[in-house]
Amino acid sequence: MIITVTPNPSLDRTYHVDEFRLGELHRANYVAVEASGKGVNVSRVLAALGVPTVAVLPVGGRAGHDLATLLGETRLPCRAVHVGGAARVNVTVIEPGGRTTKVNEPGEPLTEAELDELVRQARTAAVETGAAWVACCGSLPPGAGPELVARLVDAAHAAGARAAVDTSGAALPAALAAGADLVKPNREELAELAGRPLPDLADVVGAAREVAAGGTAVLASAGSEGAVLVDGGATRCLWARAPRIRPVNTTGAGDTLLAGYLAAFLGRGAADAAVCLAEAVALGTSACLVPGTAELPERLIPAAEVTVRRIDAAPLPEEPHEARRSLANGAEPGPARLDIGGVG
Repeated sequence: MIITVTPNPSLDRTYHVDEFRLGELHRANYVAVEASGKGVNVSRVLAALGVPTVAVLPVGGRAGHDLATLLGETRLPCRAVHVGGAARVNVTVIEPGGRTTKVNEPGEPLTEAELDELVRQARTAAVETGAAWVACCGSLPPGAGPELVARLVDAAHAAGARAAVDTSGAALPAALAAGADLVKPNREELAELAGRPLPDLADVVGAAREVAAGGTAVLASAGSEGAVLVDGGATRCLWARAPRIRPVNTTGAGDTLLAGYLAAFLGRGAADAAVCLAEAVALGTSACLVPGTAELPERLIPAAEVTVRRIDAAPLPEEPHEARRSLANGAEPGPARLDIGGVG
């Protein structure tokens, strides 16, 4: 069982257009309305994989009513915390080739009592189901401090579960300080955490190692360059990339990556980290092939087609330009740069 917590869920409207032009009228050729928010997306993918899951989220207002109705129609198990504020509505516009424009509402604040109830419901769900993981995902409601994420990490541990966090801003270091077992930043979030740009894949690897050295495993998504997994303590680092694709919709791919990793971890554990990462990257890439958000196509990219490489834990050189190019191309650089070995 995996519990997800979405502190700031949304009703997502997605439009596909032939070309997006500022200041002009557009006619959509595809429209979708979905219950969303990162944790909801993770639970949706887990349910599609046959993994038991419960989504915990605040629900309020007309948009919240529509959101709850959609969850009910898909039979996704959830625990709704009824709140006074309305759920937010997000809009996504997608062009051929996958270029995406998003407009996300901030959401409405939750009262202290509503935040307390959200944490309580997350812990109760984890205890009652014997959950293996509690995943706190997405942005926080306006006015909610980063301590909310720390409280959710504590609630997971108190229930005997591991805690995974996929968030941004001040909430991410709060998750690390609280002892989260896994964080899943994207490249931009990892760069903010590291306090420097990460233009190349080797920069992503270096930053992920720095974060993981504190004891929290890092699953960092790097878009078309794949994903990096570093275990807590930074003793092992893996990089994986799927075959090149022509994306249809990349929204929710990171949520699918996380869901895939957690699902694989349930069955295999940390000892099979390379297989877990391969399955996660295969799923995350597969999700880019369909119009919906965090949906899976009928035919998935096989995990066997994902390239996985082990990266030596030695410190990266200060100017590994050749290594960066080699790593990005999936080749083995010279021993003076990065030591990347195959994983069998």
